[in-house]
Amino acid sequence: MESSLLDETGIDRRIAQRLRSLRAERGWSLDELAKRSGVSRATLSRLENAEVSPTASVLGKLCAAYGLTMSRLMHMVEGEFAPVVRRDVQATWSDPEIGFRRRSISPPAQTLAGEALECELDADVRISYDAPPRPGLEHHLLLVTGRLAVTVDGRTHELGAGDCLRYQLFGPSAFATPEEMGAKYLLFIV
Repeated sequence: MESSLLDETGIDRRIAQRLRSLRAERGWSLDELAKRSGVSRATLSRLENAEVSPTASVLGKLCAAYGLTMSRLMHMVEGEFAPVVRRDVQATWSDPEIGFRRRSISPPAQTLAGEALECELDADVRISYDAPPRPGLEHHLLLVTGRLAVTVDGRTHELGAGDCLRYQLFGPSAFATPEEMGAKYLLFIV
């Protein structure tokens, strides 16, 4: 997506600035980050210059390279901790190309470990992550509506509305919806 079509709230521009500063803090070149993340140098350059919107997959790879959760990255982009976050000001991010939407219900804070996300995947969507942002990260996923297949440690868990999957991330993971139905779920990260 070209920069003239980027979101009106400026979140893509702020993500670009944060990604650029994370790389600079570590003293990594674009080539070094490309090697560590598996994202091409050209894509990294376009992301850091806010010429394209990041996809969920690319953000996942970059967060893994930096050792951050995606929510932690978004917190760095979104601002300071507030004890009450009203729905109308909860930060949202989407990857319209694949049909993924994410709302940060309780943004992470420096002094608090947990966070909660509300996520939606359209029908017939698959998102894969090569590695966790931090090994051992604990997730509690509550499927609100739809159907969702979650693959963790090579094992796929088929979930229906109301099901809760608890797991720790040590390797690749994937989220997939069937052709006929999307999914809405709450993800609690500890």
